[in-house]
Amino acid sequence: MILPLTQINKIVDNVFSLTQKRDNNCIVILRGDLASGKTTFVKHFVKKLGLDDEVTSPTFSLQSIYSNRIFHYDVYNKSLQEFISLGLLEEFEKEGIHFVEWGDEKLEELLKSYGFEVFVLNIKKEDDKRQYTINE
Repeated sequence: MILPLTQINKIVDNVFSLTQKRDNNCIVILRGDLASGKTTFVKHFVKKLGLDDEVTSPTFSLQSIYSNRIFHYDVYNKSLQEFISLGLLEEFEKEGIHFVEWGDEKLEELLKSYGFEVFVLNIKKEDDKRQYTINE
């Protein structure tokens, strides 16, 4: 689905439906280049839920939590081993929706092997538009 930035809510609605089918307890891996809109997507998703939390990229903190049910991670430049050694794998056991920016295939496979509900939102920047692809 290719959308102008002004229509991001269409993909937010699609992902919202997918999270509801999973009882709002799942992991969404966000993949895309720098400035493709991963954090912007999470901002709009949190807004759709009616939450007032300020959403920022958790680049330096690695994790942000919004209203105790939305978890937001940024694992840019973190290896799978670093992610595990930081204790972040256990965080996925908390009930809620977990958004992981920069999660790679190794992390995806590991999470699925542990039985977590995981899907991927790929975001490709195309000038003032974004191409969104969901892999369930």
